[in-house]
Amino acid sequence: MNRTHPQRSFGGISFDSTKSSSEERDRCQECSACLSCTRRCLCISIIALLALGVVGAVIGFAVTFGLPPPTPVNRFCVTSGNQTGFLCDDRVTCLPASQICNRIRECVNGEDEQEKLCNDLPSNLPGYLIFRCSNPVYWIYADKKCNGANDCGDCSDEKGTLVSCPPCGTQWWSCTPVFFEYCTCIPRALCRDRIQHCSDWSDEYACNR
Repeated sequence: MNRTHPQRSFGGISFDSTKSSSEERDRCQECSACLSCTRRCLCISIIALLALGVVGAVIGFAVTFGLPPPTPVNRFCVTSGNQTGFLCDDRVTCLPASQICNRIRECVNGEDEQEKLCNDLPSNLPGYLIFRCSNPVYWIYADKKCNGANDCGDCSDEKGTLVSCPPCGTQWWSCTPVFFEYCTCIPRALCRDRIQHCSDWSDEYACNR
């Protein structure tokens, strides 16, 4: 026996109730999907707005109070000649102090010639790279101290209370020099050259090259 779907007639127009119910279900499913999508989009939008708010707050704080200063890089090192030096970014190359701000890029990245380091000498240099002479107006690079030469002009970098220099090395002759450029020793290369370099003439009679 064949079943027929119930039909309703209004004003001479028949309606299939089964078809109508199916269409209503489809519309409900579409509506649910749309509502789900809307909620998901709304959540994403809220999260994005919150993230933007946090970023904006951080930027506002930085502008208002200023960014924290970067942590200074420790560049202290000791050269192969046992002198105070400047450590390059490669953390291997150690330059003698006198090679800093000499207008020659010794470090690969040029950090030994940075403007912030060299534009106001010696104020911008780390204290361990310089030596203040007895007259504080004058200064020399730290590796020039105790090198036998009168770099300060008053020998305060070679003798006196500001330094503790070792005795003259084997390549030097200890005496009281007569020339301004030396303080407590002269290079042995100057011995017996028929020129007086020591006040007692020992460079010509006692010193051997």
